[in-house]
Amino acid sequence: MPLSDAVHLSDWWQRLSDLAVSWEVLEALIFQLSVIIAAFLLAWGFRAATRSWSDRLVQRITAQFHWLRIPAELRGLVLFCYVWLVLAIAGRGIAQLGAEHRLIGIAASLTGLWIVLRASALLLRDVLLARAVATIAWVVFALDILGLLAPTQAALDNLAITIGTLRLSVLLVLKAVFIVAILLWIAHGLARIIDTRLRRVAALSPSVQVLTANLIRIALISVALLIGLNAVGIDLTAFAVFSGAVGVGVGFGLQKIVSNFVSGIILLLERSIKPGDVIEVGSTFGTVTYLGARYASVRGRDGKEYLIPNENLIANQVVNWSYSSPLVRLDAPFGVAYGSDLHAVRAIAVEVAVRTNRVLASPRPVCHVTGFGDSAINMLLRFWIEDPIDGVTNIKGEVLLGLWDAFNEKQIEIPFPQREVRIRDLSFSAISRAREAERAHD
Repeated sequence: MPLSDAVHLSDWWQRLSDLAVSWEVLEALIFQLSVIIAAFLLAWGFRAATRSWSDRLVQRITAQFHWLRIPAELRGLVLFCYVWLVLAIAGRGIAQLGAEHRLIGIAASLTGLWIVLRASALLLRDVLLARAVATIAWVVFALDILGLLAPTQAALDNLAITIGTLRLSVLLVLKAVFIVAILLWIAHGLARIIDTRLRRVAALSPSVQVLTANLIRIALISVALLIGLNAVGIDLTAFAVFSGAVGVGVGFGLQKIVSNFVSGIILLLERSIKPGDVIEVGSTFGTVTYLGARYASVRGRDGKEYLIPNENLIANQVVNWSYSSPLVRLDAPFGVAYGSDLHAVRAIAVEVAVRTNRVLASPRPVCHVTGFGDSAINMLLRFWIEDPIDGVTNIKGEVLLGLWDAFNEKQIEIPFPQREVRIRDLSFSAISRAREAERAHD
């Protein structure tokens, strides 16, 4: 090693030693460590003072909204949230006084990074999304520690385009996406809470509940978008002409969606179809389980969910089995032999229907003679039920099975078509005799 390099190295080492033992540096270091320790102690005191209140609040929210599952591990982040808040306030105050606060800023950044990583792992069900949030948090933390966060922000802000009076930069777009995503998440959570509340209001019909919940959801999402864009400084009036031109083009492409949306509002206002109704649309029969802005979900007896566009429910014929009354009349046709006592058959049929479960005694079942067929006297048994949601074919089968047992017991014959078949002799000798007879006749 050259002598000059050795001299420079010894000077550098001497300066480093002087700096390490400098009382000012040690004093600043001790002061910042004391602030960090005090922040943790103060946060622990806040947590201890508010633990019972916050735990009762979480238990009340969880009991009232069963779908809102708050992981128990998430409560442990409350302490770190207090620590981050105290450190952020302390760092800001010390910076205003002109004192050294770098170590406090690093501690606050580490605390915030831990909160983000732990919360994203507990709240986000999508693993890919949780990893994306964690990666972004690590990048921001690394840039902040290295002192490159401000230069990076300046570089992203320089990458911009100007549209009229509107200036769009990469930094502005990233901020808008981040803020709007958080606000939309909050808006969806509020909408779900309000929807749960509305479903408990017995004074509102199901259709009014769904309509109100959808309108509130749309309003919350719109407010979240407006607040998010305004928060990052985007002037929405600059998009007036551009959005009008785009809106016309998009409107032609979204005709069906808009039509289904308007049809859904009409259905909810008219209350012609509401959740819980039993409807029949074409070959689809089932119960309306959900009536949304674009489609209605109908669950069939086979367990399948049929998603029917709202436009089809407006434009096509729909059979609503429970529109004004849950009572539904069913017909069970059958036949008896010509030698049967029709008066006794009618009485037996009515008695069988009355004994069958789910068949109403009032209106009373009736049995009619509908015609004289080729092989049987045609009869029709009519009865009423009030629960078509539990199925129609099954109750018809129960009634017909009861008729079968009763007729076998009373020895009443249920006829079936009979045909007499004659087989002609088509042997070779028969055909030869037939031809000879034809020639002799000629």
